[in-house]
Amino acid sequence: MECPSCARDLDHCHGTLVLHVDALVECTEPDCTDTDLVRHSLTVRCEEVDGGCVCTADYVVEYAQAS
Repeated sequence: MECPSCARDLDHCHGTLVLHVDALVECTEPDCTDTDLVRHSLTVRCEEVDGGCVCTADYVVEYAQAS
């Protein structure tokens, strides 16, 4: 089976884009250098990642301190 985007020679990434609370964006594909949302068909918020994310805990602490 061939990726339809590969077959049409479209600029895309097979990795999953992780969107962090602190606005950082990273891709699970080690060779990905362009983390533009348009290039990724799979996205996930960092708090949905198995085991959670450090930035989510940091955000909760900062929010609690600001209140």
